[in-house]
Amino acid sequence: MERKKFLWTTGAAIPALLIGQNVQAQKTKRPNTGFVVKSTESRFNEKTLIGGKSPNDIKVSKKDTDGDLSVFEYTGNEKGGPPLHMHPNQDEIFFVVQGEYLFQIGEEKYNLKAGDTIFLPRTVPHTFAQLTDNGKMVFLFQPSGKMEDFFRTIGNLSSAPTPEQGAKIFADHDMTVVGPPLQF
Repeated sequence: MERKKFLWTTGAAIPALLIGQNVQAQKTKRPNTGFVVKSTESRFNEKTLIGGKSPNDIKVSKKDTDGDLSVFEYTGNEKGGPPLHMHPNQDEIFFVVQGEYLFQIGEEKYNLKAGDTIFLPRTVPHTFAQLTDNGKMVFLFQPSGKMEDFFRTIGNLSSAPTPEQGAKIFADHDMTVVGPPLQF
């Protein structure tokens, strides 16, 4: 008798499971074709300059991935980097294309050169500094969160923000500043 009840319950649940999968599939709005974004170009032909000097181009947008992923190409034209900060909701991956960078994850520091990749897990304080006059990285956030809007906001500043203003901009985009930039 119990076996019959189990089989009936399992059979009745299958349509609900299939409907749930269909709802999830319909929720995702992704393009049905691939696309190419050329070097030094941005996905939607917008230019975002970090510090007024360094392009940070969107290559794959949260609009393309239903918020699951954003990919950027950063061309650094000056030394330095952001303050020590953390993302509660995003993992980051950086791939160094050109130049040399110093990364900090927690208390550990790593020197990276062209061809090197580093993973920065969510909730762990991290930062980087470009050590060479010029550099280039491809990096991504998973999920996207508010990172595209963060870089648009930073790119629209007419001058460098004070540490307090910078911390507020970070907080407005779901990040927490926890220390100063790396000294090198």
